[in-house]
Amino acid sequence: MTNPRQIAFIALRDVHQGAYADVALDRVLQKFKLPDSDRRLATELVYGSVRRQRTLDALINQLGTKKSHQQPKDLRTILHLGLYQLRYQERIPPSAAVNTTVELAKENGFPGLTGFVNGLLRQYIRLAENSSEILKLPENLVERLGILYSFPDWIIQVWLDQIGMAETEKLCEWMNQTPTIDLRINPLRTNREQVETTLQSAGVLAREISNLPQALRLISSSGPIQHLPGFTEGWWVVQDATAQLVSHVLDPQPGEVVIDTCAAPGGKTTHIAELIQDQGKVWACDRTPSRLRKLQENARRLNLKSIEICTGDSRNLPQFDHTADRVLLDAPCSGLGTLHRHADARWRQTPDSVQELSLLQKQLLSHTSNFVKNGGLLVYATCTLHPAENEEVILGFLAENPEWQIAPLKVGSPYSVYSTPQGWLKVWPHRWDMDGFFMVRLRKTNDSE
Repeated sequence: MTNPRQIAFIALRDVHQGAYADVALDRVLQKFKLPDSDRRLATELVYGSVRRQRTLDALINQLGTKKSHQQPKDLRTILHLGLYQLRYQERIPPSAAVNTTVELAKENGFPGLTGFVNGLLRQYIRLAENSSEILKLPENLVERLGILYSFPDWIIQVWLDQIGMAETEKLCEWMNQTPTIDLRINPLRTNREQVETTLQSAGVLAREISNLPQALRLISSSGPIQHLPGFTEGWWVVQDATAQLVSHVLDPQPGEVVIDTCAAPGGKTTHIAELIQDQGKVWACDRTPSRLRKLQENARRLNLKSIEICTGDSRNLPQFDHTADRVLLDAPCSGLGTLHRHADARWRQTPDSVQELSLLQKQLLSHTSNFVKNGGLLVYATCTLHPAENEEVILGFLAENPEWQIAPLKVGSPYSVYSTPQGWLKVWPHRWDMDGFFMVRLRKTNDSE
């Protein structure tokens, strides 16, 4: 089987039955080998259809002659694929989108409903030709934005409360883009110019990212990452620009003891080891052995020797108390800053799950702060944009621990462009074209710096 739309349908069907989008897609791509171009199309159709699920459902409900509850679930999945191509994939001719979707219906148990599928999709085309916007939207602002951009209402409300309507719309648009791939160059093995030149000779274009000395963003299709030049040699690792920023904010120095408390799969751990020039000790702590194995694989490929592994929950590692010059707590979070990368996360997270995560984050911060020596530094970071997991966690911690204070970045630091008046850093993706992150430097008092 080599049809990318059939591959996408199989993966999407699994997602709609509860599977994670990346797991479902990887499973089917492993089973059915596709050329790179078909693989890219299948990937775009799966992730795009999952991201735009609410909008697509609203269109089906609006256009369909069958009531929503009367449509078999698999048929709705097929309609998602067809409408996604018509609405969001300009390079696919409408006739091809319609014909291949009708074939999908025929091949997957709905030969008697091909007329319904054909009619619904062609109705969309007719309406689109005569109107700039055919989707009927409610008056309520939160619902309107939620349906138009395909987000749950509660996420829209969280963003509206912080940045207002105009910026929320820009953020939603940004989060619905296909994510970029960023590389972090390993300065112990090569330099950015050499990697950029080598990639270009292989037909892959990349550009530097301002303020981040090790970052390159791929700006042309690359094929499988592990086939790119320099991967096997440990010249680089895939890591988003904002995730790279976290380790620069931590600013570890050669010879120091640094603890990464929620380390797996190890992007920031290996970056810390590079920044200390592999001189010192980096403890990588995580409670999931399988994810730590991935960390060890990356450390070996990058030829880093300063990393030590500790399997365990960072809330119960008293052996580290008062031993670290610097600690990184990259806390488990709702991931609201990376919803473009994790297509189904917007549908999996809830206000209740955010509150549960907030409690875990407070516990982790309370325990891991004990790892820091007097005068030492702790960086708390998340890839979410929810105040309950960010500002509220930090303000609560500072209120209960007067010996800690925020340590703003030095004036003139290249990273201070992301700073807020309160002293923490908040990266809004639509402003900086990077994943959304929150990070703050906290220092124990008695510091002479």
